[in-house]
Amino acid sequence: MRSYAVGYLKNVEMGRDIETYLEAIDGTLALFGGRFVIHGGKKHMLEGQVETDLIVIEFPDLQSAQAWYDSAAYQAIIDYRLNNSDGQVFLIEGVDVTHKATDILAA
Repeated sequence: MRSYAVGYLKNVEMGRDIETYLEAIDGTLALFGGRFVIHGGKKHMLEGQVETDLIVIEFPDLQSAQAWYDSAAYQAIIDYRLNNSDGQVFLIEGVDVTHKATDILAA
């Protein structure tokens, strides 16, 4: 089941550390089958307010996503982000193509 690393980031201090992080992160994803699906971008608000940037990275499965996050390559650069932004990051499993909204009622 496809899984995702999701980040809600704000107060990103653009500078050399964030540039270093951005220059290195793509190289940490390949081994785990990760790819950016959403990386910030212009919002077209329909309801409410959002004060964070949304980042979504897709992986083949939850194990791959966790292995990427725990990898030495990613851990070597994570402090560049942690020390220069605020936010939340989590892993979440996706749903298959047959998923219907009412499927959660049976869970």
